[in-house]
Amino acid sequence: MVKKAEKTGKVNLSENLKEKVWWEYLPKDLQELLRESALLVNRVREWDETFHDYAFIVFPAAKAYEGFLKTLFLDLGFISEDTFYGKRFRIGKALNPALEKRFREEGVYDQIVNFCGGKDLADSLWDTWKSCRNLIFHWFPNEKNAISYKEAKERVEKIVNTMDLAFKECKINRAGG
Repeated sequence: MVKKAEKTGKVNLSENLKEKVWWEYLPKDLQELLRESALLVNRVREWDETFHDYAFIVFPAAKAYEGFLKTLFLDLGFISEDTFYGKRFRIGKALNPALEKRFREEGVYDQIVNFCGGKDLADSLWDTWKSCRNLIFHWFPNEKNAISYKEAKERVEKIVNTMDLAFKECKINRAGG
């Protein structure tokens, strides 16, 4: 039997999200952000309008990814509660493997490498952060940072897949963020 999603060409991220082992780990506001991106992925392609940039589809998922990472880092003991609730912690700085060690004040990249016994997860977390948030939410002259609908859909899926990987690799067993 062919599933409706396969028949229509739609990817029903909303239904698939609820099946993720990490879904209940997320606070409700982060669940809602992921649902919003899933809704946009499924609905925008049906609109008559076309846009120069579909980054707006990715934004809620990227925001949820930030919340997921901060929660993960807190639960793993990589950041303190003061850092978690504070306004100064920056994921991009904390995960950046190219940042000189002396500037990695609140860095978690090296902690992830040590915790997981290698760079794979840390690099995946960083790559997803860079490609699904930083590169599409900043504007620089002479750079094309606009993304197509297809690219936006792929970036939302990349966020979800990276969250899958992080949850698996970090062996998180706590439910309810």
